[in-house]
Amino acid sequence: MKYILMHKDISVCEIEISDVSFSIENVSKICNPEHIPLGLSENEKINLRKFNKWYKGRSIPASRQGLADALDIIGVTHQDELILKCYGLSLSDQYWFKPNDVNLQWKDINFFDNDFSEDVGNALFGTPTENDSFSLMSPDNTTDGRLKKKWAITDEKHCLIKSGSAPFFQEPLNEKIASILQSRLNYMPFVDYDLIFEDEQPLSVCENFITSQTELISAYSIYETLPKEKNVSSYEHFKRCCEIQGIANTEKFLNYMLTIDYIIANSDRHFRNFGVIRNANTLEWIGFAPLFDCGTSLWFNQIAKNIKPIKYDESKPFATSHAKQIGFVTDLTWLDFQKLNGIENDCKKILSSSKYIDKTRCENICYALSKRIDMLKDLL
Repeated sequence: MKYILMHKDISVCEIEISDVSFSIENVSKICNPEHIPLGLSENEKINLRKFNKWYKGRSIPASRQGLADALDIIGVTHQDELILKCYGLSLSDQYWFKPNDVNLQWKDINFFDNDFSEDVGNALFGTPTENDSFSLMSPDNTTDGRLKKKWAITDEKHCLIKSGSAPFFQEPLNEKIASILQSRLNYMPFVDYDLIFEDEQPLSVCENFITSQTELISAYSIYETLPKEKNVSSYEHFKRCCEIQGIANTEKFLNYMLTIDYIIANSDRHFRNFGVIRNANTLEWIGFAPLFDCGTSLWFNQIAKNIKPIKYDESKPFATSHAKQIGFVTDLTWLDFQKLNGIENDCKKILSSSKYIDKTRCENICYALSKRIDMLKDLL
């Protein structure tokens, strides 16, 4: 199948995609090299392995909860089939795939300016739409992450709704707690998550921070713009990549992100869980994206007796433990600890709203959170 990778209405390159493996088999022509997705080009050519990784990264991951049942409802055998069912359009960037023989314009099909179907999202939540006209034109086809999630249009705003994982379904609660904590500090932009309940199930809701004029470039894509030297840490390598790209305030942002993640013991801040916003038209950098995805924190998957301030201290992306990773923070003078006084009370209020969090678990989390703040004070 022959397609053109488009960036809005700019032709980037002509490609062939297999209808068997759903992989990009060939890049036959590069049309506008400056619009090649960041991190894919080498010596004025596109690295096909990286291109396919980027392309498959637009698919629902195999680890998504309830994926097999959802695919049965949708009527496809593999999640990668869904990418082209919506032309690869996303609510994170402005890239898409135009069939060679089809006359389409970005303005007529993009999800920022046009309505989209919620059929796929409902199927991913195990609640199939009861109609005969199931539509696959959905940004849910190209949304990453292991948790159940779906896009919805609420009051003309594009909102992402996410669930949690059994048995505690704690991730949505953690998102709300992280929002409250960051709101108290009021230092750098963050995604403000709301907490809702459907059939007593906690869900987080946030508004999309990307518009039709911007796009999110993952830290992973930025990291891939330069080969990493063996004797250079991943932290220094990432900073160097940002410097070469002309991205400002890298150290300030990393100080903030690593500090927040230390406090809440976030275990999964991988390179696709933060990034930089770019102007999709001029390709100019706007700045680091507001901090998002803090759900895998506060010992979300540990039983109550294992919830302790210094236990299960796993971290990403620059070190395997927060005790080591916090060492990359160069400045903590911005952190006003007084603003966090009583944060454990806010934490308790949020956690106790869920039937999946018992009293012991709630108390252990609140205590551990307050102690991690004390541990951070001791580093000054």
